[in-house]
Amino acid sequence: MKHLHFKLFLFCLCLIGTIQMTAQNRKSHNPILPSFHADPEILYSQQTKHYYIYPTSDGFPGWGGSYFKVFSSKNLKSWKEEKVILDMNKDVSWANGNAWAPCIEEKKINGKYKYFFYYSANPVTNKGKQIGVATANSPLGPFTDSGKPIITSSPVGRGQQIDVDVFTDPISGKSYLYWGNGYMAGAELNDDMMSVKEETITVMTPKGGTLETYAFREAPYVFFRKGVYYFLWSVDDTGSPNYHVAYGTSDSPLGPIQVAKEPIILIQSPKEEVYGPAHCSVLQIPNKKDRWIIVYHRINKEYLKHGPGWHREVCMDWMEFNEDGTIRQVVPTP
Repeated sequence: MKHLHFKLFLFCLCLIGTIQMTAQNRKSHNPILPSFHADPEILYSQQTKHYYIYPTSDGFPGWGGSYFKVFSSKNLKSWKEEKVILDMNKDVSWANGNAWAPCIEEKKINGKYKYFFYYSANPVTNKGKQIGVATANSPLGPFTDSGKPIITSSPVGRGQQIDVDVFTDPISGKSYLYWGNGYMAGAELNDDMMSVKEETITVMTPKGGTLETYAFREAPYVFFRKGVYYFLWSVDDTGSPNYHVAYGTSDSPLGPIQVAKEPIILIQSPKEEVYGPAHCSVLQIPNKKDRWIIVYHRINKEYLKHGPGWHREVCMDWMEFNEDGTIRQVVPTP
């Protein structure tokens, strides 16, 4: 009997230890990248079967980063810092800094994979942020810039041309570009993926809302699930603890967007010391039925009063759906 009690005692100790380790892992995996990075774009490459994150290089006063790096992972758990893939000072003739908010698309063209890397930067003319594109044959580059911006002005006459997103419609096969700060615009890309069809430029800004709910600010992101086009965007300022993600849906890649009844899907949690979680991208895990992750940045809690907008860190959590297709609010892991 004593021997049985001792075994039970050991079993309980092991069980408690496992629970504690699981809880610690659940609460300690964020942030997933070292140092300061923001505006993360996640890609699963069909060519390499690896995951990649392309962020804004952060920690520079005035959002003054001038280059983009890429991080890779085999399993979404451990991330390897690869290298600088595009430097405004060396690789881009039309821009000189403020390398912000990239996105990437993997396309198979004539049997070979090609990568299109979109980003915003400050042009040498200093006439306001513009959007450019670079290409490569590998997710790790080297990337070659096109030599000129593809979006140079606002379709509404105001706001910055930043926070670009690219989406390929699985129904039609057509690719679309989205961008905007203070407004949201979308347009169909030409087959070369290097220019937009000017006649398709559409102002898509979700109407209404407040800074406490869903008033559009920036960072559009588009994905498709079960016949529905989902549109995510960020609300408030990137330096505000209230910076958060809202969403709506549509039956078309160019809208109109119907704001969800409960639009907020990611917001700060002061109790857990999570502030300003937004500017996200999402990914359906390959070969996993309807399993999705959301990758986003948050403000480093040590910088809430000094440089909060450019001391940000990249995080990742699960994103889940209700039976009716609505998105459940994400619980940000500390």
